[in-house]
Amino acid sequence: MERLRIQPLRLDGADEEAKREEIRHVFHATFALDERIFDHLADERSWYEKPIALRHPLIFYFGHTATFYINKFVVAGILPGHLEARLESMFAVGVDEMSWDDLDDSHYDWPAVADVRAYRARVREVVDRVISDLPLTLPIRWDSPWWAVLMAIEHENIHLETSSVLIRQLPLARVRPVPDFAPGPVDRRPAPPNPLVSIPGGPVQLGKSRDDPRYGWDNEYGVHREALADFSASRHLVSNGEFRGFVDAGGYSEPAWWSEEGWRWRSFAEAKHPTFWVPGRGGWNLRLLGEEQPLPESWPVEVNEHEAEAFCAWKSAEVGQPLRLPTEDEWRRLLDLSGLPDSDQWEEAPAQLGLAHGASPCPVDQFRHGPVYDAVGNVWQWTATPIYPFDGFQVHPYYDDFTVPTFDQQHNLIKGGSFISLGNETQREARYAFRRHFFQHAGFRYVASDNLVSVVPAYESDPGVAQACALDYGPDYFEIPNYREAMARLALAALGSRPARRALDVGCGAGRSSFALARHISDVTGLDLSARVIRVGTGLKERGRYPYAVIEEGELESHRWADLAEVGLAAVGDRVQFVQGDPTNLKPQYRDYDLVLAASVLDRLRDPGGFLAAMAERVRPGGLLVISSAYAWQEDVTPRAHWIGGFKKDGETFTTLDGLHEALDQHFQLLPGFPCEVPLVARQTARTFLHAIAQATVWERRAKG
Repeated sequence: MERLRIQPLRLDGADEEAKREEIRHVFHATFALDERIFDHLADERSWYEKPIALRHPLIFYFGHTATFYINKFVVAGILPGHLEARLESMFAVGVDEMSWDDLDDSHYDWPAVADVRAYRARVREVVDRVISDLPLTLPIRWDSPWWAVLMAIEHENIHLETSSVLIRQLPLARVRPVPDFAPGPVDRRPAPPNPLVSIPGGPVQLGKSRDDPRYGWDNEYGVHREALADFSASRHLVSNGEFRGFVDAGGYSEPAWWSEEGWRWRSFAEAKHPTFWVPGRGGWNLRLLGEEQPLPESWPVEVNEHEAEAFCAWKSAEVGQPLRLPTEDEWRRLLDLSGLPDSDQWEEAPAQLGLAHGASPCPVDQFRHGPVYDAVGNVWQWTATPIYPFDGFQVHPYYDDFTVPTFDQQHNLIKGGSFISLGNETQREARYAFRRHFFQHAGFRYVASDNLVSVVPAYESDPGVAQACALDYGPDYFEIPNYREAMARLALAALGSRPARRALDVGCGAGRSSFALARHISDVTGLDLSARVIRVGTGLKERGRYPYAVIEEGELESHRWADLAEVGLAAVGDRVQFVQGDPTNLKPQYRDYDLVLAASVLDRLRDPGGFLAAMAERVRPGGLLVISSAYAWQEDVTPRAHWIGGFKKDGETFTTLDGLHEALDQHFQLLPGFPCEVPLVARQTARTFLHAIAQATVWERRAKG
C-alpha cells in the first residue's frame, strides 16, 4: 500500500501551484484508499447486507463519500448543478443514526456496484478538474471555495474509519483479507499491569483561532480554558486482558455497574462481551477487518462508551477508589505533558496512527508519551464529556449539520485518533463525538479525579435555530397570529372534505406547522434542508419540550422553552416524522401526498422552478399544493437566472404569481379565493422585529390524463 503522509493538509504556503499539486496528490490518494477498503467485501451480498440494523449497507458508504464532493461543490458555488441528482439525493445523509435518518430498506432501490464505481470515476474527474481550474490564493480561508475541497477530502478520511468499523461487523463469511489492510504483528504477551500514575494539574486551553494553518471542522474553532487540579490516570489504555476481568466477573449481567441508559442499550443489544470479541473453541478471538485472530491480551479493548463506563464502575468497586473516564480537558492535559507536537510537524508517526503499523491496534505499552502510553493513537479514547460549542463557535455554511445536531448531550467526545486515522483526525484540536452506544475503533483509559465533569446546558443558542424556535413557539406579537399555525390552518381549511391521509411540510423549520397539520392528518412528514432546525422538531416529538435562548439586547439573552402542550399539540407527536432533505432534489419516496405545504421556502431555494416542476409527481390528483412567500428574492440565495418572478419580461412586469401560474398551470389549478395575504412577525431582539406580508396560494392537482 502506498504510504500516505499522516500530516493534515496545511492551509498556508508560499507557492499556489505547489499547494494545488499537494492537494491533488492527497485527494487521489484518499479517494483510492477509500475505494480499496471495500475490497474486503467478498461477494455481491456483502454490499447490500446491513452490518447492523441502525446503519445503511456498505453500498451507501461507497457512494456517500463521492456524492459529498458534488453536493458540497454545488453549495459552495464551484459547480452549477448536480452530476447525477438521483444518486446525490440517495447517498446524501447517513453519517449518524439521527432520528431523522431514513433507514427503511423499502425506501431504497440501491444501485448496482458497477454503477456506483462508474459514478465515482466521474466524480474523480470532476474533482481533479476543479483542483486544476479553481483560482487559488494562500492561505486558504474559512470562506474560500477551496474549503469545500478540503472538507470533502477530510470527510472521506472520516468515512474510511466508518466503513472499516462496519466491515468488522459484517459476518466473517461476507469478507476477505486485503493485503493493503493487513493487521500489525499479533503480540501474544499477557496484558501489562496498569497502575495509576500521578498527573500534575495545570491550565489547559482548547480551540483553534481563525488563522490556524491547519484545516478544522467548525467545532474546533473558538476557545475553552480550564484550570485542572492534580489527578491520576491509568498508565495504559485498558487492554483486552484487563477488560476480560470485567467479562469473567459477569459484568454484562449486573445492572449495578451500568448507567440507566447503558443498561437499556445492553438489554436491547443482548450484549455479553465486547462486540469485536468472538467466542471460539479455544477461547476468545478478535475480529479484525478481514479475519479473526486469537484475542491479543495486550491490545486495547474496543468498546462503546456504555461498556467503558460500566467497567469503570466495576473497577472502582474492585480497587475501592472512584474511577471514571477522563474529561476532554484531562485528556488534553495528558497530551500537553507528552511533549508531542501537532501532527503536521511529524516526520514519522510517534504512535499507531494512519496505518503506520498495520490495520489493527498494537500493544498498549508500545508507544510511551510522557507519563502515559498512547496519549494519541492506537484506538480513539472515550471521554466523559458530551460535545459542546466553544466560545466563538460558528457553523460553517457549507456543512451546517456536521456538529450542531450533536449538541444534544447524547454524543460524547472521542479523542486521540485510531490506527486508521488520517488528516484532521490526527490533530490535537480534533473533536469528534458519537452516540454513546456507537462503536468506533475506540477504547479508553480511566482516571481518579476530583475535577468536575462539566455538562454545558443544552439551551439552543445557534442564532438561526433559536430564531426559528421563537418564530414557531414564541408568543404572538402585535395581535398577529403565529405564522406557522396560521399557514397550517389555512391549508387544512382549503383541504376541506378532501382526503387527508398524508402531508409533506417542506421547509418545516422548527416543526410548528407540521405538528399543527397533524391535528387532522395522520401521517405528516416535516422536511427541511437544515438538520440544525430539524432536530428541534425531533426533540419536541421525543420529549415534548425544547429549550432555546433568545437575544434580549447585545450579549444579554434569556432562556425559553418550546412546549407542545402550551400550544395544544402534545397529543399529535406520533403522527409526525422529521427528515432532512433537499426540497429541490427530493428522494423518490416523498410522493402521493394529499397536501404539500411550502411556507416561506420558495424564495430560499436555489432552484424554485425545479421544485415546482417536481410537485406534479409529489401531489396526488385532487391533492393540494399550498405555497406562501414574501417573494424576497436575493441573488446570493437564488441565482438571478432561477428567479420565477420579480422582474421585467418582454418589457412587461412579471410577478412571482405570474411565474407560479407559468410553472404550475399545466398540472394544477389555483383555487378560488387565492391569492390571499398572511402576515408574519419574527422577533430578533426584545425591541427589534421583522414584519412581512406573505402571499398564499392554494393549487389543486388536476386529474391525470
